[in-house]
Amino acid sequence: MGCLDDKVAVVTGGGRGIGRATALRFAAEGARVLVCDTGTSLSGEGADPDVAEGVVREIVAAGGVAKATTESVSAPGGAARVVQAALDAFGRLDAVVGSAGILREGVLLKLDDADLDALIDLHLRGAFALTRAAARAMVDAGRGGAIVQLTGPTAFFGSLRQSGVSAVSAAVVGMVRSAAVELRRHNVRLNAIAPTAHTRATADLPMFQGIREDSMSPEHVAPVAAFLCSDLASDVHGEVLGVAGARVYAYRVRETTGAFAQNGRPFTPDELKASFRDITRAT
Repeated sequence: MGCLDDKVAVVTGGGRGIGRATALRFAAEGARVLVCDTGTSLSGEGADPDVAEGVVREIVAAGGVAKATTESVSAPGGAARVVQAALDAFGRLDAVVGSAGILREGVLLKLDDADLDALIDLHLRGAFALTRAAARAMVDAGRGGAIVQLTGPTAFFGSLRQSGVSAVSAAVVGMVRSAAVELRRHNVRLNAIAPTAHTRATADLPMFQGIREDSMSPEHVAPVAAFLCSDLASDVHGEVLGVAGARVYAYRVRETTGAFAQNGRPFTPDELKASFRDITRAT
């Protein structure tokens, strides 16, 4: 028996990389899987329906149950159609993993509006629409469920040429943490994963040069998604988990102790300069 026996799951971006590894792992854990992937290039152009179908063939060959869809969650009404496709195919929806992503790099001064719009449409609007559509279906069914959205470590740390990706990644973190509070009373769990993994989007990064692909692989991320979507994580809400190879950790945001102006009055700019080390020091 697997931790996802008798559950129905949707995995967007399920044709390659982390999405593919997640779809295969979910099927191995007993879930019936709707593999959603448009089959675009890394930049989000073109389409290839065989990308999703190929993963379905892998799942079926291994004895699992899966269907494919090429709907895009960034298209108007696309997320709702993905959710409905799962309901039509399998009669229910228990888990969703939002793993679809594109790469549009560029320094702030050179990233044009078209690239920023593409990132927002998929990584933010698409993630929001998928979360909302899945949550509505889960609430209406009255059985609860689990939603996991993938984001990126750049949401917390930033990175060169990643201003656009970092912006939408941080927005997803904010959505997950706020919506998790709202959905908890409906027994719908919402969490995020910020992975560091060797995929087609990261293969050319300096940090991945000279290390084995299997040391930080999509297969390290997939079981974390399976855990978060299973009943084993029934009390986990609003977490952002990092995965880097064999290491799994949680992201935490905290305030410093800070500094206080005398007598409760506002700081002057000169006092802020003198106190800045105390303001920013983590204790």
